[in-house]
Amino acid sequence: GRDAAFATELAYGACRALGLLDAVIVHAANRPLERIDAALLDLLRLGTYQLLRTRVDAHAAVDTTVEQAAIEFDTARAGFVNGTLRTIASRDEASWVAELAPSADTDPVGNIAFTHAHPRWIAQSFADALGADAGELRALLASDDDRPLVHLAARPGVITAQDLALAVDGEVGRYSPYAVYLSGGDPGQLDAMRDGQAQVQDEGSQLVARALTLAPVEGTDERWLDLCAGPGGKASILAAVAAGTGARVTAVEPTPHRAELVEQTLRGLDVEVLRVDGRETGLPAASFDRVLVDAPCTGLGALRRRPEARWRRQPGDVPALAKLQKQLLAAAIALTRDGGVVLYATCSPHLAETVGVVADALRRQPVTALDARPLFDAGREPMPDLGPGPYVQLWPHRHGTDAMFAAALRVQR
Repeated sequence: GRDAAFATELAYGACRALGLLDAVIVHAANRPLERIDAALLDLLRLGTYQLLRTRVDAHAAVDTTVEQAAIEFDTARAGFVNGTLRTIASRDEASWVAELAPSADTDPVGNIAFTHAHPRWIAQSFADALGADAGELRALLASDDDRPLVHLAARPGVITAQDLALAVDGEVGRYSPYAVYLSGGDPGQLDAMRDGQAQVQDEGSQLVARALTLAPVEGTDERWLDLCAGPGGKASILAAVAAGTGARVTAVEPTPHRAELVEQTLRGLDVEVLRVDGRETGLPAASFDRVLVDAPCTGLGALRRRPEARWRRQPGDVPALAKLQKQLLAAAIALTRDGGVVLYATCSPHLAETVGVVADALRRQPVTALDARPLFDAGREPMPDLGPGPYVQLWPHRHGTDAMFAAALRVQR
């Protein structure tokens, strides 16, 4: 168990700090990354992470990394690793950052991004989304390096959050009435998980699903749709709530593997699962009262849970995703009856994926924006700092959730 925890810390930590580690390695080795063998570079990253961000003794960190390099390569490259790591070990992280980071005077965003090991473009997109609160950027980036609590969602109508917390030795969540926090352990081993009483789900995602159920609709309230259902967490909350109101839920997921996950998650619930593209479902127009569009996105709001994503995502990913998001939202609006509500959500605060998509819909589609803040501020505790509205942007450093965005739109043809 102790070794497993240490291995996990090395892997996740090195993935989080990748850009910072690489900059230090390049400087210490005096050669560009492309001139370092990929496997050797990974060893250097693991060694550098131990030196800069763990309490591992520097001598032990260097020796074990050099030993592994000798096993996998040869004595010459082991010597290269030894020399590089000894140079890195001669200074602490703060000293390396002070030398290598962009100037805080001329490039404050770049300086904060480097200090907290984020690509500059991501840090800039966060600063843009924070707007007048861009002074919180440092706290936001730091929150991506925090080890997030595991959030469970108690299935509505099956078990309460209070009973689930007692069963799993957890803590009842602050905002979602379904949320329970775990401080550690493997949630997959919990009886409540195996019995279908609970699921792993960030509290922000729980609040998004609940917000759709709370949005005021005009007229009937019998048919609900989750247009981007995979892997099924939000659809399960919708279905559990619908079971108590007499509504029926349809879930759409085109990818076979994710559709299977949806079906597994929704086992025992009265939900129709369709394996079709959300842009062309074949469903009758204007036939749903409530529609959720939790659109595919860059996932920049969940970097604390997916540490490698900050380095895998590129700025060029955004335009294609924004186009898809606009198409899915337009399809959702077409499927919603007059007086019904669409809730658009992304796990990204990037303006092109959030307010940009919604603004496009408001210009082109027969919808008006509802104030989404009361839909989120109706949980166990009031949610602070939800912004000026009408949209909601959650933040990990403020709310302890992923950085979920949500907009509620009423269809008015």
